Amino acid sequence: MRRYGKHTDEDDIRTRPGRRNTRPRTNIRPKHEDAAEGLVLTVDRGRLTCLVEDRVVMAMKARELGRKAAVVGDRVALVGDLSGRKDTLARIVRIAERTSVLRRTADDDDPYERVVVANADQLAVVTALADPEPRPRLIDRCLVAAYDGGLEPLLVLTKSDLAPPEKLLELYGDLDIPYVVTSREELESGTAVARVREQLDGKITAFVGHSGVGKTTLVNALVPEERRRSTGHVNAVTGRGRHTTTSALALPLAGTDGWVIDTPGVRSFGLHHVDPSRVIKAFPDLEPGTEGCPRACSHDEPDCALDAWVAEGHADPARLYSLRRLLAARERTEGD
Repeated sequence: MRRYGKHTDEDDIRTRPGRRNTRPRTNIRPKHEDAAEGLVLTVDRGRLTCLVEDRVVMAMKARELGRKAAVVGDRVALVGDLSGRKDTLARIVRIAERTSVLRRTADDDDPYERVVVANADQLAVVTALADPEPRPRLIDRCLVAAYDGGLEPLLVLTKSDLAPPEKLLELYGDLDIPYVVTSREELESGTAVARVREQLDGKITAFVGHSGVGKTTLVNALVPEERRRSTGHVNAVTGRGRHTTTSALALPLAGTDGWVIDTPGVRSFGLHHVDPSRVIKAFPDLEPGTEGCPRACSHDEPDCALDAWVAEGHADPARLYSLRRLLAARERTEGD
């Protein structure tokens, strides 16, 4: 142990700099003006697969983004190694403002909303007409999420060889939602694929549906060069299928400038986050009638001004019924 006398030289004493003497932090973030633009194709445990020009690049989120996370469909800015070579990693430094967002909660009591897809133009709700049986309440909830997030809905009804589509389509006739009806034989021959592609050309379309309805089979037919693992089968007891897609994945639609986003099969679609004032914007014939509604009107209460609006002939009563049925989907479970 070193001992010092009465007249020590201060230069002999070593001092350890404190944390306050280190480089001060700053709120100024680098601009990364040389960052390249990319599209997020899929996300897997913190690693994001992005398309940068014609290259597939692996990336991770920069710490400076904080808690903000990128999802499939996001337009991002990347720096670092953008070569796309094996074992290279780029860094996402910016996430562009989103034009639309498909969100859901695990259930209606869960306040934490999950962003499923960003920047999609439309939401294709895929449901089988039989095996498994249609679930209109789940369809309603998907439609509400689409309207709330700024996506145009599209109904894709599969397995029409097992049951006719008219009864189900009647429920949505007043919503003027485009639809495509397919059978298993048509999917195998390719005739159904051509009809579906007409609805997807030039658009980014997210596909959603519960397991067993043929969603991934349809995506495989639309994008055959991106074959996924073999599709699951429907459980004969529960009527539900196995999940065959474990994470959202964006795929280019060959021959067009459209994109298909396959999402994992859902068993529930929570709507805790939905604001009725956003859903009403999907009903332009009814929206002006809300000017006389009380504050925070649910549009299904005695003082709602929409009843008088419809009674005066400004909109079809069936449209108001459809709106209220969709809004009521937020308050009931899909099995009700």
